[in-house]
Amino acid sequence: MQSVFARYRIRRTTAAAALAAVALAPLPASALIVYDPTNYSQNLLQAARALEQIQNQITSLQNEAQMLINQAKNLTSLPTSVLGQIEDSFSQMKTLLGEAEKLAYSVQDIESQFASTYENFGSDLSSQQLVDGARERWQTSVSAFEHSLKAGAVAVDNIEGTQEQTSALVGASQSAVGVLQATQAGNQLLAVQARQVSDLTAMMAAQGRANALDQARQAAAQGQAREQFSRFMTGNGYSPSSVKMFHD
Repeated sequence: MQSVFARYRIRRTTAAAALAAVALAPLPASALIVYDPTNYSQNLLQAARALEQIQNQITSLQNEAQMLINQAKNLTSLPTSVLGQIEDSFSQMKTLLGEAEKLAYSVQDIESQFASTYENFGSDLSSQQLVDGARERWQTSVSAFEHSLKAGAVAVDNIEGTQEQTSALVGASQSAVGVLQATQAGNQLLAVQARQVSDLTAMMAAQGRANALDQARQAAAQGQAREQFSRFMTGNGYSPSSVKMFHD
């Protein structure tokens, strides 16, 4: 029994000695941690360069995003539009010009009617025809002056609308978010100016027509007076007749 315990103590002592030998045995060189300052500096420099590249990429992406935002703004249409109002004004003036009676704005009609009404006082016309011609010329002049007043009234009525349109477009141009909006506002302002020029042209044309017709009436009256005086002196087909120049 004692020998058994002895053998147990021997084995226990041997195992402890073996463990102590293993613990005290030197480690291989590959298992040791060695601090290399040069390698550490290089790794730190590489990390800094990588971080700088990442920051540059982020900055580039931000610039591209801002560029896209600016392009989107430049392609944004102007929310304000007065083209419909301008077209309505054009149509209104055009309709008014088309209402001109007698000698209107047609070159062919002017040539044919002017020759027969303002230049023909031949002997083949009776005294009554001469009187009727004078009445027609007077009515044409009165109609032309009325038409001129209407054209001036339309042009004056458009002034208030022009002021409102100009104010709206100038405000839209100043608050434009991009090139397209500013360009569209400028184009519409040019359209407003073109409408103003058109109104002025129409008004001047109507006034010029009225003045020209009245001067033509006066010249025709002189020509007709000479013809009637010649007939009176020669006694060729002249007979007194009542003349009614105004309507009841």
